[in-house]
Amino acid sequence: MSTSKLPVAIVSGATKGIGKAIAQKLAEHFFVILVATNDERGKETEKEIGLDRAEYFKCDISNEVDVVKLFDHVKKKHGSVDAVVNNAGILRDNMIWKMSVEDFDYIIRINLRGTWLMCREAAKIMKEQKSGRIVNITSRAWLGNPGQSNYSASKAGIIGITRVLALELGRYNVTVNAVAPGLIDTPMTQNLDEEVRQKLIQAQPTKTIGKSEDVADLIEFLVSKNTGFITGQTIYVDGGKSIGAGI
Repeated sequence: MSTSKLPVAIVSGATKGIGKAIAQKLAEHFFVILVATNDERGKETEKEIGLDRAEYFKCDISNEVDVVKLFDHVKKKHGSVDAVVNNAGILRDNMIWKMSVEDFDYIIRINLRGTWLMCREAAKIMKEQKSGRIVNITSRAWLGNPGQSNYSASKAGIIGITRVLALELGRYNVTVNAVAPGLIDTPMTQNLDEEVRQKLIQAQPTKTIGKSEDVADLIEFLVSKNTGFITGQTIYVDGGKSIGAGI
Protein backbone atom coordinates (compact mmCIF):
# COMPACT_ATOMS: atom_id res chain seq x y z
CA MET A 1 0.00 0.00 0.00
CA SER A 2 1.15 3.51 -0.75
CA THR A 3 2.83 5.31 2.11
CA SER A 4 1.50 8.59 0.76
CA LYS A 5 -1.15 10.24 2.87
CA LEU A 6 -2.50 12.10 -0.14
CA PRO A 7 -6.00 11.29 -1.39
CA VAL A 8 -5.98 9.43 -4.71
CA ALA A 9 -7.47 10.67 -7.99
CA ILE A 10 -7.76 8.68 -11.21
CA VAL A 11 -7.75 10.73 -14.42
CA SER A 12 -8.34 9.11 -17.81
CA GLY A 13 -6.91 10.56 -20.98
CA ALA A 14 -4.38 12.20 -18.69
CA THR A 15 -1.37 12.64 -20.94
CA LYS A 16 -2.40 15.44 -23.31
CA GLY A 17 -4.71 18.42 -23.71
CA ILE A 18 -7.42 18.94 -21.12
CA GLY A 19 -6.69 15.66 -19.36
CA LYS A 20 -3.06 16.55 -18.76
CA ALA A 21 -4.03 19.97 -17.40
CA ILE A 22 -6.48 18.27 -15.03
CA ALA A 23 -3.84 15.81 -13.85
CA GLN A 24 -1.31 18.58 -13.25
CA LYS A 25 -3.84 20.64 -11.30
CA LEU A 26 -5.04 17.75 -9.15
CA ALA A 27 -1.47 16.72 -8.36
CA GLU A 28 -1.30 19.80 -6.14
CA HIS A 29 -3.68 18.04 -3.72
CA PHE A 30 -3.88 14.39 -4.81
CA PHE A 31 -1.74 11.47 -5.82
CA VAL A 32 -2.84 11.10 -9.45
CA ILE A 33 -3.18 7.86 -11.41
CA LEU A 34 -2.56 8.80 -15.05
CA VAL A 35 -4.72 6.55 -17.23
CA ALA A 36 -3.89 6.37 -20.94
CA THR A 37 -2.75 3.94 -23.62
CA ASN A 38 0.35 5.69 -24.96
CA ASP A 39 3.32 4.50 -22.91
CA GLU A 40 5.67 7.21 -24.13
CA ARG A 41 3.36 10.07 -23.19
CA GLY A 42 2.34 8.29 -20.01
CA LYS A 43 5.87 7.94 -18.70
CA GLU A 44 6.71 11.48 -19.81
CA THR A 45 3.72 12.95 -17.93
CA GLU A 46 4.49 10.83 -14.89
CA LYS A 47 8.02 12.23 -14.87
CA GLU A 48 6.86 15.82 -15.42
CA ILE A 49 4.49 15.71 -12.47
CA GLY A 50 6.86 13.69 -10.29
CA LEU A 51 6.82 10.10 -9.07
CA ASP A 52 5.86 11.30 -5.60
CA ARG A 53 2.63 12.71 -7.03
CA ALA A 54 1.73 10.61 -10.07
CA GLU A 55 1.76 7.11 -11.48
CA TYR A 56 1.05 6.06 -15.07
CA PHE A 57 -1.22 3.05 -15.59
CA LYS A 58 -1.85 1.75 -19.10
CA CYS A 59 -5.54 1.04 -19.57
CA ASP A 60 -8.01 0.87 -22.45
CA ILE A 61 -11.10 2.26 -20.74
CA SER A 62 -13.42 0.47 -23.17
CA ASN A 63 -11.99 -2.90 -22.10
CA GLU A 64 -13.73 -4.30 -19.01
CA VAL A 65 -10.76 -6.43 -17.96
CA ASP A 66 -8.39 -3.45 -18.18
CA VAL A 67 -10.68 -1.22 -16.12
CA VAL A 68 -11.20 -3.84 -13.40
CA LYS A 69 -7.42 -4.33 -13.20
CA LEU A 70 -6.91 -0.57 -12.90
CA PHE A 71 -9.23 -0.17 -9.92
CA ASP A 72 -7.98 -3.34 -8.24
CA HIS A 73 -4.42 -2.03 -8.55
CA VAL A 74 -5.26 1.39 -7.13
CA LYS A 75 -7.28 -0.04 -4.23
CA LYS A 76 -4.55 -2.53 -3.29
CA LYS A 77 -1.64 -0.12 -3.66
CA HIS A 78 -3.14 3.12 -2.39
CA GLY A 79 -6.02 1.99 -0.20
CA SER A 80 -8.74 4.24 -1.61
CA VAL A 81 -10.14 5.93 -4.68
CA ASP A 82 -11.13 9.44 -3.67
CA ALA A 83 -11.82 11.03 -7.05
CA VAL A 84 -12.29 9.83 -10.61
CA VAL A 85 -12.24 12.17 -13.61
CA ASN A 86 -13.44 10.51 -16.80
CA ASN A 87 -11.84 12.67 -19.45
CA ALA A 88 -10.79 10.19 -22.17
CA GLY A 89 -12.66 10.60 -25.43
CA ILE A 90 -12.20 10.55 -29.19
CA LEU A 91 -13.68 12.03 -32.38
CA ARG A 92 -14.59 10.49 -35.74
CA ASP A 93 -16.70 13.18 -37.39
CA ASN A 94 -18.77 12.91 -40.54
CA MET A 95 -22.23 13.79 -41.79
CA ILE A 96 -24.59 10.93 -41.00
CA TRP A 97 -25.02 9.92 -44.64
CA LYS A 98 -21.26 9.42 -44.85
CA MET A 99 -20.70 7.88 -41.42
CA SER A 100 -19.96 4.17 -41.17
CA VAL A 101 -21.46 1.93 -38.50
CA GLU A 102 -17.89 1.20 -37.42
CA ASP A 103 -17.21 4.89 -36.73
CA PHE A 104 -20.46 5.21 -34.77
CA ASP A 105 -19.76 2.09 -32.71
CA TYR A 106 -16.14 3.05 -32.02
CA ILE A 107 -17.06 6.44 -30.58
CA ILE A 108 -19.81 4.94 -28.42
CA ARG A 109 -17.43 2.21 -27.25
CA ILE A 110 -14.71 4.59 -26.10
CA ASN A 111 -16.65 7.65 -24.99
CA LEU A 112 -19.78 6.12 -23.49
CA ARG A 113 -19.01 2.50 -22.64
CA GLY A 114 -15.58 3.52 -21.35
CA THR A 115 -17.01 6.19 -19.07
CA TRP A 116 -19.68 3.77 -17.84
CA LEU A 117 -17.10 1.09 -17.02
CA MET A 118 -14.94 3.57 -15.12
CA CYS A 119 -17.98 4.83 -13.20
CA ARG A 120 -19.09 1.31 -12.35
CA GLU A 121 -15.77 0.32 -10.82
CA ALA A 122 -15.45 3.66 -9.02
CA ALA A 123 -18.98 3.27 -7.62
CA LYS A 124 -18.17 -0.14 -6.12
CA ILE A 125 -15.27 1.27 -4.14
CA MET A 126 -16.77 4.65 -3.24
CA LYS A 127 -20.03 3.06 -2.06
CA GLU A 128 -18.06 0.82 0.27
CA GLN A 129 -15.86 3.62 1.63
CA LYS A 130 -18.87 5.98 1.76
CA SER A 131 -17.09 8.86 0.10
CA GLY A 132 -15.89 9.98 -3.30
CA ARG A 133 -16.13 12.38 -6.20
CA ILE A 134 -16.80 11.43 -9.82
CA VAL A 135 -16.57 14.02 -12.60
CA ASN A 136 -17.43 13.03 -16.16
CA ILE A 137 -16.19 15.18 -19.02
CA THR A 138 -18.96 15.58 -21.55
CA SER A 139 -19.08 18.36 -24.16
CA ARG A 140 -21.18 21.29 -25.24
CA ALA A 141 -21.58 19.19 -28.39
CA TRP A 142 -24.19 17.05 -26.64
CA LEU A 143 -26.58 19.85 -27.60
CA GLY A 144 -25.89 18.99 -31.24
CA ASN A 145 -23.20 19.72 -33.83
CA PRO A 146 -23.41 18.94 -37.56
CA GLY A 147 -21.18 15.99 -38.42
CA GLN A 148 -21.12 14.67 -34.86
CA SER A 149 -24.14 12.38 -34.52
CA ASN A 150 -21.88 9.73 -32.96
CA TYR A 151 -19.94 12.10 -30.71
CA SER A 152 -22.98 14.12 -29.62
CA ALA A 153 -24.86 10.91 -28.80
CA SER A 154 -21.95 9.64 -26.70
CA LYS A 155 -21.68 12.91 -24.79
CA ALA A 156 -25.45 13.10 -24.22
CA GLY A 157 -25.25 9.57 -22.84
CA ILE A 158 -22.57 10.65 -20.38
CA ILE A 159 -24.94 13.28 -18.99
CA GLY A 160 -27.57 10.58 -18.56
CA ILE A 161 -25.12 8.35 -16.69
CA THR A 162 -24.09 11.28 -14.49
CA ARG A 163 -27.67 12.03 -13.45
CA VAL A 164 -28.48 8.40 -12.68
CA LEU A 165 -25.33 7.87 -10.62
CA ALA A 166 -25.97 11.04 -8.64
CA LEU A 167 -29.28 9.46 -7.61
CA GLU A 168 -27.78 6.06 -6.89
CA LEU A 169 -24.72 7.23 -4.95
CA GLY A 170 -25.91 10.35 -3.15
CA ARG A 171 -26.76 8.48 0.06
CA TYR A 172 -23.17 7.20 0.21
CA ASN A 173 -21.56 10.66 0.29
CA VAL A 174 -20.50 10.32 -3.35
CA THR A 175 -21.13 13.18 -5.75
CA VAL A 176 -21.30 12.76 -9.52
CA ASN A 177 -21.15 15.75 -11.85
CA ALA A 178 -20.45 16.46 -15.50
CA VAL A 179 -18.34 19.22 -17.04
CA ALA A 180 -19.08 20.31 -20.60
CA PRO A 181 -16.19 22.14 -22.28
CA GLY A 182 -16.77 24.17 -25.41
CA LEU A 183 -14.07 25.64 -27.65
CA ILE A 184 -10.81 25.00 -25.80
CA ASP A 185 -7.27 25.73 -26.99
CA THR A 186 -5.90 22.21 -27.40
CA PRO A 187 -3.68 20.51 -30.00
CA MET A 188 -6.85 19.54 -31.88
CA THR A 189 -8.20 23.09 -32.18
CA GLN A 190 -4.73 24.44 -32.90
CA ASN A 191 -4.67 22.27 -36.03
CA LEU A 192 -7.83 23.84 -37.41
CA ASP A 193 -7.65 26.09 -40.44
CA GLU A 194 -7.04 29.57 -39.03
CA GLU A 195 -10.10 31.03 -40.78
CA VAL A 196 -12.30 28.31 -39.27
CA ARG A 197 -10.68 28.76 -35.87
CA GLN A 198 -11.34 32.51 -35.88
CA LYS A 199 -14.93 31.98 -36.98
CA LEU A 200 -15.48 29.66 -34.04
CA ILE A 201 -13.91 32.14 -31.63
CA GLN A 202 -16.13 34.94 -32.91
CA ALA A 203 -19.17 32.74 -32.26
CA GLN A 204 -18.38 32.85 -28.54
CA PRO A 205 -20.12 35.53 -26.45
CA THR A 206 -16.71 36.18 -24.90
CA LYS A 207 -15.00 36.31 -28.33
CA THR A 208 -12.23 34.20 -26.82
CA ILE A 209 -11.11 30.58 -26.76
CA GLY A 210 -10.91 28.71 -23.50
CA LYS A 211 -7.79 27.21 -21.94
CA SER A 212 -7.36 23.67 -20.64
CA GLU A 213 -6.69 25.26 -17.26
CA ASP A 214 -10.21 26.72 -17.25
CA VAL A 215 -11.57 23.18 -17.22
CA ALA A 216 -8.97 21.96 -14.73
CA ASP A 217 -9.85 24.73 -12.27
CA LEU A 218 -13.49 23.66 -12.25
CA ILE A 219 -12.54 20.00 -11.79
CA GLU A 220 -10.37 20.96 -8.82
CA PHE A 221 -13.43 22.58 -7.22
CA LEU A 222 -15.80 19.69 -7.94
CA VAL A 223 -13.52 17.04 -6.41
CA SER A 224 -12.90 19.07 -3.25
CA LYS A 225 -14.43 18.27 0.13
CA ASN A 226 -16.50 21.47 -0.07
CA THR A 227 -18.88 20.26 -2.81
CA GLY A 228 -20.92 17.61 -1.01
CA PHE A 229 -24.21 19.32 -1.89
CA ILE A 230 -23.45 19.69 -5.60
CA THR A 231 -24.35 16.56 -7.54
CA GLY A 232 -26.07 15.51 -10.76
CA GLN A 233 -25.12 18.78 -12.45
CA THR A 234 -23.75 19.57 -15.90
CA ILE A 235 -21.56 22.67 -15.78
CA TYR A 236 -20.44 24.36 -18.99
CA VAL A 237 -16.99 25.81 -19.62
CA ASP A 238 -17.72 27.28 -23.02
CA GLY A 239 -17.60 31.06 -23.00
CA GLY A 240 -21.40 31.15 -22.92
CA LYS A 241 -21.84 29.29 -26.25
CA SER A 242 -24.36 26.88 -24.72
CA ILE A 243 -26.89 29.67 -24.20
CA GLY A 244 -27.40 29.86 -27.93
CA ALA A 245 -24.96 32.44 -29.23
CA GLY A 246 -23.94 32.09 -32.87
CA ILE A 247 -22.67 33.98 -35.88
